[in-house]
This record gives sequence, C-alpha cells and structure tokens, in this order.
Amino acid sequence: MRFDELNLEGAVLDGLDAMNFLETTPVQELTIPLILEGKDIIACAQTGTGKTAAYVLPLLNELSKGKYPEYAVNAVIMAPTRELAQQIDHQIEGFSYFIPVSAVAVYGGTDGIAWEQQKRGLEKGADIVIATPGRLLSHIKLETVDLSHVSYFVLDEADRMLDMGFYDDIMQVHKQLPASCQIVMFSATMPPKIRTLAKTILKNPEEIKIAISRPPETIMQTAYICYDMQKLSILEDLFSQNQPQRTIIFSSSKMKVKELASTLKRMKFNVAAMHSDLEQSQREEVMKEFKNGHVDVLVATDVVARGIDINDIKLVINFDIPHDPEDYVHRIGRTARGTHGEGLSITFVSIEEQAQFKRIENFLNKTIYKIPLDPKFGEAPLYEPGKYAHLRKRKGRPFKTNRSSRRN
Repeated sequence: MRFDELNLEGAVLDGLDAMNFLETTPVQELTIPLILEGKDIIACAQTGTGKTAAYVLPLLNELSKGKYPEYAVNAVIMAPTRELAQQIDHQIEGFSYFIPVSAVAVYGGTDGIAWEQQKRGLEKGADIVIATPGRLLSHIKLETVDLSHVSYFVLDEADRMLDMGFYDDIMQVHKQLPASCQIVMFSATMPPKIRTLAKTILKNPEEIKIAISRPPETIMQTAYICYDMQKLSILEDLFSQNQPQRTIIFSSSKMKVKELASTLKRMKFNVAAMHSDLEQSQREEVMKEFKNGHVDVLVATDVVARGIDINDIKLVINFDIPHDPEDYVHRIGRTARGTHGEGLSITFVSIEEQAQFKRIENFLNKTIYKIPLDPKFGEAPLYEPGKYAHLRKRKGRPFKTNRSSRRN
C-alpha cells in the first residue's frame, strides 16, 4: 500500500515524499489506520519492520490539525534506552519537517546542561516527549513536567522495558495520564508479562502481529546436549582452543550473568557483564568497550538481545535456553551482521532445557546440528525432549564449577 492511500494530512505526505517514503511496510499498513481511528493497540513487531513510523506518522498527523492545547505535552513516547530515544527523536525531526510540531528527547547519562535543556523543553510544553522511564519519572517527581493533557501514550519495545525492570516506572507514569489517553504498545515478543501489562493499561485493544523473521542461513546454528554441570567446562575448552573475540554469551538471569562473568574473569578471559542492574551510563561504557575491542566477551541477559546493532560479532553462545523461541532468534541475530555476513551460534542444552529447545526447533522448522560431546567431559545425555518435558529449569540456579579445570 502507498502512504497516499492512507488518511494522512497533506503536510505529513509532503514530509514522506521529501524523504522518498512511498510504500508502507506491513506493520505500518495495519497500524496507522487503527491509531487514526483512536483505538488502543498492542502490536508485535521487531526492529527493522518500520514500527517507529507506524506510530509516529499518525501522531504527527493528528497533532498537525491544531486541535490540541498549545504549550502542553500532548504525546509521550517511552523507550527503554537512550539510543532508541535518540533514534525516535531523529525520525520525528525528519517526518515533521512541514509540520509545526515540537518534540524533546529526555534521557539519562547526560550532564547538567543537557538536563536543563530537557527541563526547559518539558516546561514549555513540547508537543511530543520521547523519554526513558527513569528520567521521565525524575521530572515527574520534580514537577517539571505536566502530563495531564497527554492524548497519546506509546510504549516502544515494551518487553525490553520489562526485562530491564521498568514495570513500576511505567505504571507510575501511567497514573499521571488522563483516562481518555490513547495507548499504543509495541513489543518484539509477546510473553505473558506483556499480555498482563496490556490488560492492565489498554482499553479494548486491537492486536497486531507481524510474523517474526527467521535467522539468516548465514548463521551456522549448533548445540551441545549436556548436563548443566558440564556447561562451564565446555565453554572453557572452547575458549582455550580459540581465543574468544567479538563474542556474546547470553544467560537467563542477571544473577547467572554476574556469576558467569566473574568466573570467566578468574580464568583470565577478557570479559564484561551487561544486565539490568547497571546504570545507563555503565551500560553505555560496557557497550563502548565491547564495540572498540577492549572487551572480547560480553556476558549478557536479554537486555542486549534486541535494539543494539554491533557489527562483526563472530560468535553467540546461549549458556541457557531463552524463555521464548523468538528470543532465541533475537539472540543469535546479533551475529552475521558484519561485512562478511556469516556467524556461528552455540547453544548449551541441559536435560531440563531439552523440551524448550525442541520448541525452538519446531518454531524454526529446523533441526539444529548437535555437536558430539568430547568424552573428556563425561557421558552426555541423550536428546530426548519428550522424556524430559515435565522438567523445568529453576531460574537463576547457580552452576557448579570444577576448580581443577580453571586456567592457571
């Protein structure tokens, strides 16, 4: 569908034409008309589907009509990270070239001058506020922002915000909004916690689901079928054979991430941890060190599985099976993004995780190659996911370490 077939104002179409945006993506075609109708929406769409324009364009369209109060915040877009908030701000700047709409991005990790600039933008009543949850809540507490006139509230990458522990912040911001506010939620995945949030804050929402893309064939997907206590020894052996570079290891909880990173550091590997307990400035510093090659291995929760593009990742290791098959796609999708377009993923599958791993294979409609386990690690369990379907892995359970296997 073409954008000029949608019920968009001329000024919005002029901006799209100037940017050479002619055809809608599937998520834009499905979402824009519903937002223009004033409906609450929960949409499942990943990064790269055009989801930002899917909610920005109808917001700009309605605000351009001049029916909303001047010098008041009329729309709030909440994003999990500073980087995403900046990206959204830049897109709004481009799309609103012919529209008299003001916007301000509000996020942490800045100096006092930036704080004052953000404060002035809020106090003057920017039409659109793009904000990270914590920083917006700080302004609310200091009474430097009034959300009583907000007509549109957008949650982008809502699942990632919940993974980062922002549920309470989201609810506190929601309490500041008028009951008539239209709410739009975008999420890359649709786990139960997202559906619970949707039921709590949305009013008779329309649900939109864009099929998630499968991993590119350029990613070689492999797995080790092993016991939980064998995982660390296998990992150490892999790194001893080939010095790790540009490697991400995903684990299921921040406790496991901290413990695994600490253990690998004691083994003298160049490792950093990334999880939701870190402040924004700390996360940015870790990512900077990883991107510039000062850190070889990043141990992370799913906080970094989406939304951050890092080129030339050579290897992704799933130390634990992700909770959702779609999270597996996001995780291994961090590789095969560089100039060579090739990557490798290795997943450790304990007996408690076999049924979940089989769900991933079914989701991908693919049998993932199982690497034979070297006898030096001991006997490996058979891959019998049906037999172990009743088992459930305890979240965050510490792994056992073999002290004699550590590097000197």
